[in-house]
Amino acid sequence: MNGLGGLNKSPNGVVIGLVQLQLPVVETTADLAAQTEKIVSMVGKARRNMPTMDLVVFPEYALHGLSMDTNPEIMCSMDGPEVAAFKAACIEHDIWGCFSIMEANPGGYPYNTGIVIDPAGEVQLYYRKLHPWVPVEPWEPGDLGIPVIDGPRGCKLALIICHDGMFPEMARECAYKGAEVMLRTAGYTAPIRDSWRFTNQSNSFCNLMVTANVCMSGSDGTFDSMGEGMIVDFDGTVLAHGTSGRADEIITAEVRPDLVREARATWGVENNIYQLGHRGFVAVKGGAQDCPYTYMHDLAAGRYRLPWEDEVQVTDGTSCGFPAPARLHGGGKQEAAE
Repeated sequence: MNGLGGLNKSPNGVVIGLVQLQLPVVETTADLAAQTEKIVSMVGKARRNMPTMDLVVFPEYALHGLSMDTNPEIMCSMDGPEVAAFKAACIEHDIWGCFSIMEANPGGYPYNTGIVIDPAGEVQLYYRKLHPWVPVEPWEPGDLGIPVIDGPRGCKLALIICHDGMFPEMARECAYKGAEVMLRTAGYTAPIRDSWRFTNQSNSFCNLMVTANVCMSGSDGTFDSMGEGMIVDFDGTVLAHGTSGRADEIITAEVRPDLVREARATWGVENNIYQLGHRGFVAVKGGAQDCPYTYMHDLAAGRYRLPWEDEVQVTDGTSCGFPAPARLHGGGKQEAAE
């Protein structure tokens, strides 16, 4: 059920719009200002397009394009004019909005940041991408964890960005912290299409969680983004899908967080988010609540290491033109190689 894309909104529904935004070229501060205005205008289009819409979602790279340019002059800050314009648009059109910026970082490479702004113009969710798409992306790994907020109409809302969604741990963390709806914004291009589709569905089904996922669309003369806006219900059913990839199309559907809550409370078979921590509860009271997963123990202890670790050939960004880093995560310097 998706209420005909949100045209017939139910009392418990949340209508989401995914903007398959035309992929821009942004090289100068003037380009940045023009693209900011484009996004602001698309907030207005979303409201006019669907008066029932609660949340409009823009893709990763909506403001900066796919050049991976780290020029400080076109980086953004949370108190800068771009974010201020997004806040004003949400106020003017009485809508929640999800936006993407490349955020200046005085200590290193910029952060790939996503924000969710409420209709009063307040930033309610502030997230820095945990898993940049290496070796292609130069962004600093995020340091804010995964926030979950009370979103539109009271739904529990989380945001992850692009490559984050290829790690099942990311969607599970969102669900574990209570998210009923998870946004996934992206700049992916056509080679990732199949992986994008099945991970969006598995992220929903494995966590009994609605996911709303959208990429940039169209060409910038070099890259071809694929659009592929997908709203997936908690059972893995695709409610809406922008298969045409048409630039600036807004994909909409109504989702039902109340049914997410019902499924999480009443499902027996395939209630996997609960059963992960209650293994075999038919045989033992409450199920086994230990952690049998070696990789979890090793990651938590800082000793994560694959059996084939020494054979991994791509471990920095030099293949994509970035210098090998010397700085360790957390700010320390790496000792010279022996």
